[in-house]
Amino acid sequence: MTAILPRSSILPGATIGILGGGQLGRMTAMAARSLGYRIHVMDPDPSCPARFVVDACFEGDWDDERAAADLARGSDVVTLEIEQVSLGCLEAAAQYAPVRPGRELMRIIQDRILQKDWLRDHGFPVGRYRAIQIQAELQEAALALGGRCFVKTARGGYDGRGQAKIGFAGLAIAEEAQEARRALGELPCVVEQALDLEKEISVMVARTPSGEVKSFPSAANHHENQILVWSVIPSSIPTELEERAQALALRLAKELGLEGLLAVEMFLTKEGSLLINELAPRPHNSYHASERACVISQFEQAVRAVCDLPLGDVNVVQPAAIANLLGDVWLKGNPRFDLALGVSGVRLHLYEKHQPRKGRKMGHLSAVGATPEEAIARVLEAERLL
Repeated sequence: MTAILPRSSILPGATIGILGGGQLGRMTAMAARSLGYRIHVMDPDPSCPARFVVDACFEGDWDDERAAADLARGSDVVTLEIEQVSLGCLEAAAQYAPVRPGRELMRIIQDRILQKDWLRDHGFPVGRYRAIQIQAELQEAALALGGRCFVKTARGGYDGRGQAKIGFAGLAIAEEAQEARRALGELPCVVEQALDLEKEISVMVARTPSGEVKSFPSAANHHENQILVWSVIPSSIPTELEERAQALALRLAKELGLEGLLAVEMFLTKEGSLLINELAPRPHNSYHASERACVISQFEQAVRAVCDLPLGDVNVVQPAAIANLLGDVWLKGNPRFDLALGVSGVRLHLYEKHQPRKGRKMGHLSAVGATPEEAIARVLEAERLL
Protein backbone atom coordinates (compact mmCIF):
# COMPACT_ATOMS: atom_id res chain seq x y z
CA MET A 1 0.00 0.00 0.00
CA THR A 2 1.13 3.57 -0.62
CA ALA A 3 1.18 6.39 1.88
CA ILE A 4 -2.10 8.28 2.15
CA LEU A 5 -0.66 11.40 3.81
CA PRO A 6 2.44 13.53 3.13
CA ARG A 7 5.49 12.16 4.92
CA SER A 8 7.47 13.99 7.55
CA SER A 9 10.38 11.58 7.69
CA ILE A 10 13.01 11.44 10.42
CA LEU A 11 16.07 10.85 8.29
CA PRO A 12 19.26 8.86 8.98
CA GLY A 13 21.64 10.81 11.17
CA ALA A 14 18.86 11.52 13.69
CA THR A 15 18.61 9.86 17.12
CA ILE A 16 16.08 7.15 18.00
CA GLY A 17 15.23 6.58 21.66
CA ILE A 18 14.11 3.10 22.69
CA LEU A 19 12.30 2.43 25.96
CA GLY A 20 13.78 -0.94 26.82
CA GLY A 21 17.24 -2.35 26.19
CA GLY A 22 16.60 -6.09 26.02
CA GLN A 23 17.29 -8.28 23.03
CA LEU A 24 14.53 -6.65 20.99
CA GLY A 25 15.97 -3.20 21.65
CA ARG A 26 19.43 -4.53 20.85
CA MET A 27 18.43 -5.97 17.48
CA THR A 28 16.39 -2.88 16.60
CA ALA A 29 19.40 -0.72 17.47
CA MET A 30 21.66 -2.83 15.25
CA ALA A 31 19.27 -2.39 12.32
CA ALA A 32 19.01 1.35 13.01
CA ARG A 33 22.77 1.76 13.14
CA SER A 34 23.11 0.10 9.73
CA LEU A 35 20.80 2.83 8.42
CA GLY A 36 22.93 5.55 10.00
CA TYR A 37 20.87 6.45 13.08
CA ARG A 38 22.18 7.15 16.56
CA ILE A 39 20.48 5.16 19.33
CA HIS A 40 19.68 5.87 22.98
CA VAL A 41 17.95 3.34 25.25
CA MET A 42 16.42 3.34 28.72
CA ASP A 43 16.46 0.17 30.82
CA PRO A 44 16.49 -0.79 34.53
CA ASP A 45 19.66 -2.86 33.91
CA PRO A 46 22.75 -0.75 33.20
CA SER A 47 24.28 -3.84 31.54
CA CYS A 48 21.27 -4.62 29.36
CA PRO A 49 21.88 -6.38 26.02
CA ALA A 50 21.45 -3.18 24.00
CA ARG A 51 24.06 -1.28 26.01
CA PHE A 52 26.93 -2.61 23.92
CA VAL A 53 25.53 -1.44 20.56
CA VAL A 54 24.04 2.00 21.40
CA ASP A 55 25.33 5.53 21.88
CA ALA A 56 23.84 6.11 25.33
CA CYS A 57 21.99 4.08 27.97
CA PHE A 58 19.75 5.73 30.57
CA GLU A 59 19.14 3.68 33.69
CA GLY A 60 15.53 3.75 34.83
CA ASP A 61 12.69 1.48 35.85
CA TRP A 62 9.59 1.12 33.67
CA ASP A 63 7.81 3.81 35.71
CA ASP A 64 10.77 6.22 35.92
CA GLU A 65 9.30 9.29 34.21
CA ARG A 66 12.41 11.37 34.76
CA ALA A 67 14.62 8.83 32.96
CA ALA A 68 12.10 8.58 30.11
CA ALA A 69 12.11 12.36 29.75
CA ASP A 70 15.92 12.42 29.77
CA LEU A 71 15.94 9.81 26.99
CA ALA A 72 13.45 11.79 24.91
CA ARG A 73 15.26 15.13 25.31
CA GLY A 74 18.10 13.83 23.17
CA SER A 75 15.95 11.88 20.71
CA ASP A 76 14.12 12.80 17.53
CA VAL A 77 11.60 9.98 18.01
CA VAL A 78 10.95 7.48 20.81
CA THR A 79 9.73 3.89 20.46
CA LEU A 80 9.66 0.86 22.76
CA GLU A 81 10.52 -2.82 22.91
CA ILE A 82 8.52 -3.86 25.98
CA GLU A 83 4.89 -3.31 27.00
CA GLN A 84 5.63 -2.82 30.70
CA VAL A 85 6.66 0.83 30.24
CA SER A 86 4.18 2.93 32.24
CA LEU A 87 1.80 5.38 30.61
CA GLY A 88 3.42 8.06 32.74
CA CYS A 89 6.76 7.35 31.07
CA LEU A 90 5.18 7.61 27.63
CA GLU A 91 3.59 10.93 28.57
CA ALA A 92 6.87 12.26 29.99
CA ALA A 93 8.76 11.27 26.83
CA ALA A 94 6.07 12.77 24.60
CA GLN A 95 6.82 16.21 26.04
CA TYR A 96 10.09 16.17 24.11
CA ALA A 97 9.71 13.84 21.10
CA PRO A 98 7.05 11.88 19.19
CA VAL A 99 6.37 8.54 20.93
CA ARG A 100 5.46 5.67 18.60
CA PRO A 101 3.36 3.64 19.28
CA GLY A 102 1.27 6.13 21.22
CA ARG A 103 -0.30 6.29 24.65
CA GLU A 104 -3.86 5.25 23.73
CA LEU A 105 -2.80 2.12 21.89
CA MET A 106 -0.53 1.19 24.81
CA ARG A 107 -3.32 1.80 27.34
CA ILE A 108 -5.46 -0.79 25.57
CA ILE A 109 -2.75 -3.38 25.02
CA GLN A 110 -1.09 -3.20 28.46
CA ASP A 111 -4.21 -4.55 30.18
CA ARG A 112 -5.38 -7.94 28.90
CA ILE A 113 -8.92 -7.24 30.08
CA LEU A 114 -9.08 -3.96 28.16
CA GLN A 115 -7.42 -5.61 25.18
CA LYS A 116 -9.88 -8.52 25.04
CA ASP A 117 -12.87 -6.22 25.54
CA TRP A 118 -11.63 -3.83 22.84
CA LEU A 119 -11.18 -6.66 20.35
CA ARG A 120 -14.64 -8.06 21.12
CA ASP A 121 -16.35 -4.67 21.01
CA HIS A 122 -14.74 -3.83 17.66
CA GLY A 123 -15.88 -7.06 16.05
CA PHE A 124 -12.60 -8.98 16.04
CA PRO A 125 -12.80 -12.76 16.57
CA VAL A 126 -11.66 -13.91 20.03
CA GLY A 127 -12.17 -17.10 22.00
CA ARG A 128 -14.52 -17.28 24.95
CA TYR A 129 -13.16 -15.56 28.04
CA ARG A 130 -14.12 -14.09 31.38
CA ALA A 131 -12.56 -11.11 33.13
CA ILE A 132 -12.25 -11.48 36.90
CA GLN A 133 -11.28 -8.74 39.34
CA ILE A 134 -10.83 -10.94 42.40
CA GLN A 135 -9.55 -14.49 42.59
CA ALA A 136 -12.68 -15.62 44.44
CA GLU A 137 -14.42 -15.44 41.04
CA LEU A 138 -11.94 -17.81 39.40
CA GLN A 139 -13.69 -21.12 40.06
CA GLU A 140 -17.02 -19.81 38.77
CA ALA A 141 -15.35 -18.44 35.63
CA ALA A 142 -13.52 -21.71 34.97
CA LEU A 143 -16.72 -23.73 35.27
CA ALA A 144 -18.58 -21.32 32.98
CA LEU A 145 -15.88 -21.86 30.34
CA GLY A 146 -16.11 -25.64 30.46
CA GLY A 147 -13.49 -26.43 33.09
CA ARG A 148 -10.35 -26.34 30.92
CA CYS A 149 -8.87 -22.87 30.71
CA PHE A 150 -5.84 -20.64 30.90
CA VAL A 151 -5.62 -17.89 33.52
CA LYS A 152 -3.49 -14.82 32.76
CA THR A 153 -2.88 -11.79 34.94
CA ALA A 154 -4.33 -8.67 33.36
CA ARG A 155 -1.01 -6.85 33.56
CA GLY A 156 2.55 -8.02 33.06
CA GLY A 157 3.58 -11.59 32.55
CA TYR A 158 5.26 -13.10 29.50
CA ASP A 159 7.05 -16.33 28.54
CA GLY A 160 4.67 -18.27 30.76
CA ARG A 161 4.98 -15.93 33.75
CA GLY A 162 1.77 -14.65 35.27
CA GLN A 163 -0.15 -17.61 33.85
CA ALA A 164 -1.76 -20.76 35.19
CA LYS A 165 -3.81 -23.66 33.81
CA ILE A 166 -6.99 -25.19 35.15
CA GLY A 167 -8.52 -28.50 34.10
CA PHE A 168 -5.36 -30.17 32.83
CA ALA A 169 -4.11 -31.99 35.93
CA GLY A 170 -7.08 -34.29 36.46
CA LEU A 171 -7.91 -32.72 39.82
CA ALA A 172 -11.13 -31.09 41.01
CA ILE A 173 -11.74 -27.65 39.50
CA ALA A 174 -11.95 -26.14 42.98
CA GLU A 175 -8.54 -27.56 43.87
CA GLU A 176 -6.89 -26.36 40.66
CA ALA A 177 -8.51 -22.94 40.99
CA GLN A 178 -7.09 -22.66 44.51
CA GLU A 179 -3.62 -23.56 43.20
CA ALA A 180 -3.94 -20.94 40.47
CA ARG A 181 -4.89 -18.35 43.09
CA ARG A 182 -1.78 -19.20 45.07
CA ALA A 183 0.39 -18.91 41.97
CA LEU A 184 -1.02 -15.64 40.66
CA GLY A 185 -2.02 -13.80 43.80
CA GLU A 186 -5.02 -11.54 44.22
CA LEU A 187 -4.74 -9.84 40.85
CA PRO A 188 -7.29 -9.11 38.11
CA CYS A 189 -7.08 -11.83 35.46
CA VAL A 190 -8.41 -12.98 32.13
CA VAL A 191 -9.70 -16.55 32.11
CA GLU A 192 -9.62 -18.02 28.59
CA GLN A 193 -11.34 -21.19 27.42
CA ALA A 194 -8.87 -23.83 26.24
CA LEU A 195 -9.25 -24.42 22.50
CA ASP A 196 -8.67 -27.44 20.28
CA LEU A 197 -5.90 -25.98 18.12
CA GLU A 198 -4.71 -26.92 14.68
CA LYS A 199 -1.91 -24.35 14.63
CA GLU A 200 -0.69 -21.15 16.25
CA ILE A 201 0.35 -18.33 13.93
CA SER A 202 1.28 -14.67 14.09
CA VAL A 203 1.22 -11.78 11.66
CA MET A 204 3.53 -8.78 11.97
CA VAL A 205 2.09 -5.54 10.62
CA ALA A 206 3.80 -2.14 10.32
CA ARG A 207 2.18 1.26 9.90
CA THR A 208 3.79 4.67 9.50
CA PRO A 209 2.46 8.01 10.81
CA SER A 210 1.72 8.85 7.16
CA GLY A 211 -0.61 5.86 6.96
CA GLU A 212 1.38 3.38 4.89
CA VAL A 213 0.68 -0.19 6.03
CA LYS A 214 2.40 -3.50 5.24
CA SER A 215 2.19 -6.93 6.86
CA PHE A 216 4.65 -9.81 6.72
CA PRO A 217 3.55 -13.29 5.64
CA SER A 218 2.35 -15.24 8.67
CA ALA A 219 4.69 -17.25 10.88
CA ALA A 220 3.83 -20.65 12.39
CA ASN A 221 4.74 -21.00 16.07
CA HIS A 222 5.27 -23.90 18.44
CA HIS A 223 5.02 -23.29 22.19
CA GLU A 224 5.81 -25.46 25.20
CA ASN A 225 4.88 -24.31 28.70
CA GLN A 226 3.65 -21.03 27.15
CA ILE A 227 7.17 -20.26 25.82
CA LEU A 228 7.93 -20.11 22.11
CA VAL A 229 10.19 -23.03 21.19
CA TRP A 230 10.45 -22.58 17.43
CA SER A 231 8.91 -20.47 14.70
CA VAL A 232 9.00 -20.58 10.91
CA ILE A 233 8.25 -18.18 8.03
CA PRO A 234 6.15 -18.79 5.97
CA SER A 235 3.52 -20.63 8.01
CA SER A 236 2.23 -22.64 5.01
CA ILE A 237 -1.39 -22.22 6.03
CA PRO A 238 -3.98 -22.40 3.21
CA THR A 239 -4.29 -19.30 1.04
CA GLU A 240 -7.81 -18.50 2.24
CA LEU A 241 -6.69 -18.52 5.89
CA GLU A 242 -3.62 -16.45 5.06
CA GLU A 243 -5.81 -13.82 3.43
CA ARG A 244 -8.09 -13.73 6.49
CA ALA A 245 -5.13 -13.42 8.86
CA GLN A 246 -3.61 -10.61 6.81
CA ALA A 247 -6.92 -8.77 6.64
CA LEU A 248 -7.30 -8.93 10.43
CA ALA A 249 -3.79 -7.58 11.03
CA LEU A 250 -4.20 -4.72 8.56
CA ARG A 251 -7.57 -3.76 10.01
CA LEU A 252 -6.17 -3.80 13.55
CA ALA A 253 -3.30 -1.50 12.57
CA LYS A 254 -5.72 1.04 11.12
CA GLU A 255 -8.36 0.93 13.86
CA LEU A 256 -5.76 1.17 16.63
CA GLY A 257 -4.01 4.06 14.90
CA LEU A 258 -0.74 2.12 14.99
CA GLU A 259 2.56 3.92 14.50
CA GLY A 260 5.27 1.26 14.52
CA LEU A 261 4.94 -2.52 14.67
CA LEU A 262 2.14 -4.76 15.90
CA ALA A 263 2.47 -8.53 16.28
CA VAL A 264 -0.92 -10.23 16.14
CA GLU A 265 -0.89 -13.70 17.70
CA MET A 266 -3.69 -15.93 16.40
CA PHE A 267 -5.17 -19.37 16.97
CA LEU A 268 -6.32 -21.62 14.15
CA THR A 269 -8.77 -24.13 15.62
CA LYS A 270 -9.40 -27.61 14.27
CA GLU A 271 -12.87 -26.37 13.30
CA GLY A 272 -11.28 -23.77 11.01
CA SER A 273 -11.88 -20.69 13.15
CA LEU A 274 -9.22 -17.99 13.19
CA LEU A 275 -9.15 -16.20 16.57
CA ILE A 276 -6.96 -13.41 17.90
CA ASN A 277 -5.02 -14.39 21.00
CA GLU A 278 -2.89 -11.38 21.98
CA LEU A 279 -1.32 -8.23 20.58
CA ALA A 280 2.27 -7.02 21.02
CA PRO A 281 3.14 -3.46 19.85
CA ARG A 282 6.82 -4.12 19.17
CA PRO A 283 9.21 -6.53 17.46
CA HIS A 284 8.27 -10.11 18.30
CA ASN A 285 10.08 -13.35 18.98
CA SER A 286 8.13 -15.12 16.23
CA TYR A 287 9.56 -12.74 13.60
CA HIS A 288 13.26 -13.11 14.38
CA ALA A 289 13.30 -15.40 11.33
CA SER A 290 12.38 -12.39 9.15
CA GLU A 291 16.08 -11.45 9.18
CA ARG A 292 16.74 -14.48 7.03
CA ALA A 293 13.40 -15.26 5.41
CA CYS A 294 12.31 -11.85 4.09
CA VAL A 295 13.69 -9.03 1.99
CA ILE A 296 13.60 -6.81 5.09
CA SER A 297 13.71 -7.79 8.77
CA GLN A 298 11.12 -6.80 11.37
CA PHE A 299 13.80 -4.69 13.04
CA GLU A 300 14.54 -2.50 10.03
CA GLN A 301 10.80 -2.29 9.39
CA ALA A 302 10.33 -1.00 12.94
CA VAL A 303 12.89 1.74 12.31
CA ARG A 304 11.30 2.70 9.00
CA ALA A 305 7.82 2.77 10.54
CA VAL A 306 8.60 5.02 13.52
CA CYS A 307 10.78 7.33 11.39
CA ASP A 308 8.04 7.59 8.73
CA LEU A 309 10.26 6.22 5.98
CA PRO A 310 8.84 4.11 3.13
CA LEU A 311 8.16 0.62 4.43
CA GLY A 312 10.33 -2.18 3.08
CA ASP A 313 9.54 -5.25 0.99
CA VAL A 314 8.10 -8.00 3.20
CA ASN A 315 8.14 -10.82 0.66
CA VAL A 316 9.71 -14.16 1.55
CA VAL A 317 13.03 -14.84 -0.20
CA GLN A 318 13.55 -18.27 1.38
CA PRO A 319 11.91 -20.19 4.22
CA ALA A 320 13.61 -19.67 7.58
CA ALA A 321 13.08 -20.92 11.12
CA ILE A 322 14.36 -20.00 14.58
CA ALA A 323 14.72 -21.94 17.81
CA ASN A 324 14.98 -20.09 21.11
CA LEU A 325 17.98 -20.76 23.34
CA LEU A 326 16.94 -20.59 26.99
CA GLY A 327 19.20 -20.41 30.00
CA ASP A 328 18.49 -24.10 30.59
CA VAL A 329 21.02 -24.89 27.84
CA TRP A 330 23.85 -23.14 29.74
CA LEU A 331 22.82 -24.72 33.05
CA LYS A 332 23.55 -28.15 31.55
CA GLY A 333 27.14 -27.17 30.67
CA ASN A 334 28.96 -25.09 28.08
CA PRO A 335 26.91 -25.12 24.85
CA ARG A 336 28.63 -26.72 21.84
CA PHE A 337 28.11 -23.85 19.44
CA ASP A 338 30.79 -25.30 17.18
CA LEU A 339 28.69 -28.41 16.57
CA ALA A 340 25.48 -26.44 16.08
CA LEU A 341 27.13 -24.18 13.50
CA GLY A 342 28.20 -27.24 11.54
CA VAL A 343 24.60 -27.74 10.39
CA SER A 344 24.05 -26.34 6.91
CA GLY A 345 22.21 -23.02 6.79
CA VAL A 346 22.43 -22.32 10.54
CA ARG A 347 23.42 -19.05 12.21
CA LEU A 348 23.82 -18.18 15.90
CA HIS A 349 22.36 -15.06 17.54
CA LEU A 350 23.38 -14.36 21.17
CA TYR A 351 22.06 -11.45 23.24
CA GLU A 352 25.04 -10.87 25.59
CA LYS A 353 23.02 -11.66 28.71
CA HIS A 354 25.50 -12.53 31.41
CA GLN A 355 23.40 -14.60 33.82
CA PRO A 356 21.69 -17.68 32.38
CA ARG A 357 18.53 -18.68 34.23
CA LYS A 358 15.96 -21.38 33.64
CA GLY A 359 13.46 -20.08 31.08
CA ARG A 360 15.47 -16.93 30.29
CA LYS A 361 15.96 -16.21 26.57
CA MET A 362 19.71 -16.01 25.98
CA GLY A 363 19.72 -16.14 22.19
CA HIS A 364 18.38 -18.06 19.24
CA LEU A 365 19.47 -20.20 16.33
CA SER A 366 18.20 -19.56 12.81
CA ALA A 367 18.25 -21.75 9.72
CA VAL A 368 17.16 -21.48 6.11
CA GLY A 369 15.93 -24.29 3.92
CA ALA A 370 14.35 -25.08 0.59
CA THR A 371 11.06 -25.60 2.44
CA PRO A 372 9.73 -24.51 5.84
CA GLU A 373 9.98 -28.12 7.00
CA GLU A 374 13.68 -28.28 6.05
CA ALA A 375 14.38 -25.01 7.86
CA ILE A 376 12.69 -26.34 11.01
CA ALA A 377 14.55 -29.65 10.81
CA ARG A 378 17.90 -27.89 10.47
CA VAL A 379 17.39 -25.47 13.35
CA LEU A 380 16.16 -28.23 15.67
CA GLU A 381 19.10 -30.44 14.72
CA ALA A 382 21.48 -27.60 15.54
CA GLU A 383 19.74 -27.09 18.88
CA ARG A 384 20.03 -30.79 19.67
CA LEU A 385 23.79 -30.69 19.03
CA LEU A 386 24.26 -27.95 21.65
